[in-house]
Amino acid sequence: MRILISEDDAALAEALRFALTQSGFAVDWVANGLDADEALKGAEFGLLILDLGLPKIDGLEVLRRLRRRNSTLPVLILSGREQPEEKVAGLDLGADDYLVKPFSLNELQARVRALLRRGHGVATPILTFRELSFDPATRTASISGHALPLSLHELSVLEVLIRRFGRPVSKEQLVEQIYTYDQEVSHNAIEVYVHRLRKKIGDTGLIVRTLYGRGYALDYTEQQ
Repeated sequence: MRILISEDDAALAEALRFALTQSGFAVDWVANGLDADEALKGAEFGLLILDLGLPKIDGLEVLRRLRRRNSTLPVLILSGREQPEEKVAGLDLGADDYLVKPFSLNELQARVRALLRRGHGVATPILTFRELSFDPATRTASISGHALPLSLHELSVLEVLIRRFGRPVSKEQLVEQIYTYDQEVSHNAIEVYVHRLRKKIGDTGLIVRTLYGRGYALDYTEQQ
């Protein structure tokens, strides 16, 4: 899953990016509101972490434009503004949570997990097909309750495929979801991750099918 951080403090943004990357997310960073607005128009993200005091256009305007496009993307506001009216304005515009600076990285990660568990209004967004389960909040997969040893990239591929269960997912879509703007990746790398994933989910009753010219699809080994 990709997360967008919009924060003009480079040191803070880098700390957030490092912490979230270690948790298995692909994290992009922009330093001003205009770049945030453009990024949100052009790519699919799972979460926006939004500072209010951004240059060019502020965070509230970024949020206002996002919701005008009818986006349900979860938004966590970061701000040094502690006034109640600032929090009310952000929440009224459609933010899902509000965290006042300074804060601990542990608290931020906990709030990120909580927002992902909320899953756009779904109470329990654990994705389960037959013996395979994937929890996008904790970044864990399991077979019949036993942890499945997957690398961070394999987990990311599994998440994209399981969220589009039974439907084709192109290599380009996989690249977009598991890599950031500044990372270079070949389609051969995607093929390697898919190959490894196939071997590791071999006993679940599921298969990653190759759909020539269209990409891959996670499906049952026998159609139901």
